[in-house]
Amino acid sequence: MVDFKRTKYYVNREISWLAFNDRVLEEARDVQNPLFERANFLAITQKNMDEWFMVRVASLQQQVMIGHDRVDAAGLTPTKQLDEISKVAGGQIKKQYQVLTRSLLPALRREGFELLHSDDLTANQIQFLKRFFDQELLPVLTPMAIDTTRPFPFLANDTLNIGVRLKKSEDKLEKYIAVLQVPETSGRVIALPEKNQYILIEDIVQLFLPSLFPGYVIRESTVFHVIRDMELDIADDEDTPNILQDVQSKLQERERGRVIRVIFSRTTSSSLRIKLIKLLHVDESRAYMVNGPIDLTFLNVWLKFIQAPDLKFPPFKGYNNPNLAPDKLFNSIKHQDYLLHHPYDSFKPVIEFIQTAAKDDQVLAIKMTLYRVSGKSPIVKALGEAAQHGKQVTVLVEIKARFDEENNVHWARELERQGVHVVYGLRGLKTHAKVVLVVRREDDTIRRYVHLGTGNYNDVTANFYTDLGLLTSDSELGADVASIFNILTGYSDPGYFHQLHMSPDGIREFIYEQIDNEIANAKAGKVAGIKMKFNSLSDERMIRHLYQASQAGVKVSLIIRGITMLKVGIPEVSETIEVHSIVGRFLEHSRIYSFENDGNPKVYLSSADLMTRNLDRRVELLFPLKNDRLRDKVLSIFQIMWHDNVKTRVLQANGSFEKKDRRGVMALDAQEMFTQDTLVQQNNQMKQEQLTATKQRFEPLNNPFISEEYGGEE
Repeated sequence: MVDFKRTKYYVNREISWLAFNDRVLEEARDVQNPLFERANFLAITQKNMDEWFMVRVASLQQQVMIGHDRVDAAGLTPTKQLDEISKVAGGQIKKQYQVLTRSLLPALRREGFELLHSDDLTANQIQFLKRFFDQELLPVLTPMAIDTTRPFPFLANDTLNIGVRLKKSEDKLEKYIAVLQVPETSGRVIALPEKNQYILIEDIVQLFLPSLFPGYVIRESTVFHVIRDMELDIADDEDTPNILQDVQSKLQERERGRVIRVIFSRTTSSSLRIKLIKLLHVDESRAYMVNGPIDLTFLNVWLKFIQAPDLKFPPFKGYNNPNLAPDKLFNSIKHQDYLLHHPYDSFKPVIEFIQTAAKDDQVLAIKMTLYRVSGKSPIVKALGEAAQHGKQVTVLVEIKARFDEENNVHWARELERQGVHVVYGLRGLKTHAKVVLVVRREDDTIRRYVHLGTGNYNDVTANFYTDLGLLTSDSELGADVASIFNILTGYSDPGYFHQLHMSPDGIREFIYEQIDNEIANAKAGKVAGIKMKFNSLSDERMIRHLYQASQAGVKVSLIIRGITMLKVGIPEVSETIEVHSIVGRFLEHSRIYSFENDGNPKVYLSSADLMTRNLDRRVELLFPLKNDRLRDKVLSIFQIMWHDNVKTRVLQANGSFEKKDRRGVMALDAQEMFTQDTLVQQNNQMKQEQLTATKQRFEPLNNPFISEEYGGEE
């Protein structure tokens, strides 16, 4: 009997996350990607790692501080995890800068785009920058001395700072230390007068530092980047009378969290580095030295200056189904379900679903969940307009959505101001479900129209996140969604749902049942198989169920973008499990759960990943595709992605991810294939529109001089 709880069967969650970020870094190294996109991938790895330190590493640090020493599934204590991930993260940071300095900057230089250092500047450029410094930077710079009367200042999260070591002109001792924050008022990258030449703002500040410290000699200056603990601890209990106020209060506290990581320039002296580490109260294992510009997100800022479309991915817009145009939308959904595969299908019909409902006199009510939205959300605007038009509008705004808390608090207040009934989520749970309900009166009856999705109602990220959504007027799904909103906004326990499954608890138990059914089919010699696609797999109990399926001979095919704590290829444990990860132009975000069911596949979409938080501590929804056509379409999407051999990495028994061997095999890039299919659809639609317009143009008018024999109406 195999003990599936043995630590050797699991990968540490954080090590697995770092492996995912390394796959993103591979895209920055891949010369098959356009140059600017490679730079963008490198910037993404920086942003990813910053957020990971702010939350995951910070959480482990908190556990160590309170003496928590329980081991994870892989057998590591929080202290041991910190030791391991600090080393692996350090290696990854080193690789980031190798990509930057050995590959990207030289390639950009060959294209004619130069990032200059102060040593590279001409006399004219220095003169130009001196005027810029005096006019734009000097007024906002605040050098802060550090001594017995002036303690070390607070340095905000995610800021660039300059540490300075000085001495007085007549002194021999170098005993003075000062810091100043690099201002953000002028942007990170400054264009020089010469075409396609640029310099970073911190280099300008360092160039003219002496003017900030008259009477002192600058012995050394260094740039360093500070990341703080940004984990938001909301007390979801009855002692917190107002969750909105608590979130707002915690947001202010969060800004002053402990320093969790600091990155220094490689040229920093040992004495200055040690002094700053001590002043920042950061563990030395999380102080890293880099050979190049600190905080690689400067690449995104820099590339916005440059117009070079041939160095980017070709522009792409999703397909707009003409049946989902505003004037046809409700009638179309009334007669059939529609599946949207974003970004290949435009997100516009989802926006127009809500906009049309807001203006439609027959619509009585709109109910919706919001987890992350854009800064200028047309959906939020439409919801406000709907309320002003007298419709009943109820919106659950999840104000605990990580790093979107402030944005969501703003939208919640704005919606309330416009007359929308706003719910701020449930105590102890995040509402991560993606659902809209539109209630419409039609011919003396009430019909419910529903949108269910795997991704957020964010019109910006919908252009580069892959997600799936269902538009339906199915009466049972509509009744289930109505029950969901009664649970979220009131006191309701419906006892059962017709088709939906809801976490906490419901999705976990349902997936267990489906896995058990596949195990029973495999043992009975029937067709059995599991196909799933999601973002992360870190729930130990779910992994054990998948191990049991493999042990029974069920073929398990998993497409996982990010974390996977599961191991493959373990004899008698996971021999029939295969894991693929696709990292490409679009961020894979859709969640698909499919079970072979003895040749009659059952296919479900969900907002949930297979993580403990999604299954036990969040409100999530899982919903079926009842329509055979839509079910087969999703299975086809999965199969195309499964056979991708360009952007896919396959998990190996040793824990590494390796690209497929393409020798003698035609290249198949799933994302590119979906993109090309979209372009074909758009071209066919354009031809059809042109044909229709031509027919209308030459269609005979009601003219008595036109004979029926020569083109009159039949």
